[in-house]
Amino acid sequence: MEELKKIRKIITREIHDAPHEILQVLDGTTGQNALMQAKTFNEAMGGITGVALTKLDGTAKGGIVISICDELRIPVKLIGIGEAIDDLKQFNGPDFVRAIFEQ
Repeated sequence: MEELKKIRKIITREIHDAPHEILQVLDGTTGQNALMQAKTFNEAMGGITGVALTKLDGTAKGGIVISICDELRIPVKLIGIGEAIDDLKQFNGPDFVRAIFEQ
């Protein structure tokens, strides 16, 4: 974690006026453990700007993002629904909720 903090500090110093994003990639199959991971990473990095949730092409529904958004106020920005580059999609809240309750 210390190495990531150092990288963030250097990037902020060298490119101070650029838009900076700090995204945490979470495995959609980890369940409640993902909330603890997000809390820990958010605190260590001094705030993250979003979450990318992966492995939603399998049996994982990714319902943990509701807790992450609610409790930590961190938006979901991307979802991964496969292994190809085109399988990384912008997050769409209404579509995500429909998919959770579909089956």
